Amino acid sequence: MKTFCAALLFALCPVLAIAEAPSGKDCISLGGRLLPGGLVYARVEPGTAVSLDGQSLDVMEDGLVLFGLGRDARASFELSLTGATQCSRRVNIAPREYNIQRVEGVPQRTVTPDPADLERIARERELVRKAKARNIERPDLLVAAVAGFEWPAIGPISGVYGSQRVYNGKPGNPHYGVDVAVPTGSIVRAPAPGIVTLAEPDLFYSGGTIILDHGYRLSSSFLHLSKVRVQQGQEVAAGEIIGEVGATGRATGPHLDWRMSWRSQRVDPQLLVPPMPRPVPSP
Repeated sequence: MKTFCAALLFALCPVLAIAEAPSGKDCISLGGRLLPGGLVYARVEPGTAVSLDGQSLDVMEDGLVLFGLGRDARASFELSLTGATQCSRRVNIAPREYNIQRVEGVPQRTVTPDPADLERIARERELVRKAKARNIERPDLLVAAVAGFEWPAIGPISGVYGSQRVYNGKPGNPHYGVDVAVPTGSIVRAPAPGIVTLAEPDLFYSGGTIILDHGYRLSSSFLHLSKVRVQQGQEVAAGEIIGEVGATGRATGPHLDWRMSWRSQRVDPQLLVPPMPRPVPSP
């Protein structure tokens, strides 16, 4: 069990391993990745209320709790339990450094949009916000997802989470995903089961875009797609084809940009998957 857990790092093994009652200052034991961009798990007595820095968390019927830490998470956070066990625990997280990337050749209108484009961008951001705001209470989806995320595409990693990008000399927002550089038309598969909450063929920044909700506002986003092969409201299984890689929106070449969010926090997909496998050579 220990070797298997070490290989998965943050799937359900750490959660199962912490099922024993904690004691002393560790009134709630944690599994997962305690660093910016990580997902963290805990197991509490069913019926216990849990809060993170005062924010109420979802607790599954079996006591499973999950939450994400953003790119710029503070050096520590406080977890509080109310119920059969009442206590608080201050938790420190490891620091993390990020790369700076300079990207040239991006269409200038996507760097400095004109007023008409700004109106479109505002509309599309609201679409994305609503898609991510849905709370799909499906413990089966969430448990299946965190037990085994897989890469949605196989290929060279060309961009990583947290890096600061400078577009045509102008600093942009941090990059919140992991980029996989594969040709246009390459298949994109669901990395875990979920329900499609957004399926748009042409958003201004992200082009062809899919948002897949894994339950309780843990979601994956797939950007710059050349084809969207699912519909909003569709439930998909892990490994099911959902789209095709492209270079739509703000992109300089074909690649898949895979991002993940827990509520308003952007988490790092690369922390949830095994090492990138080598591509299978063509016959």
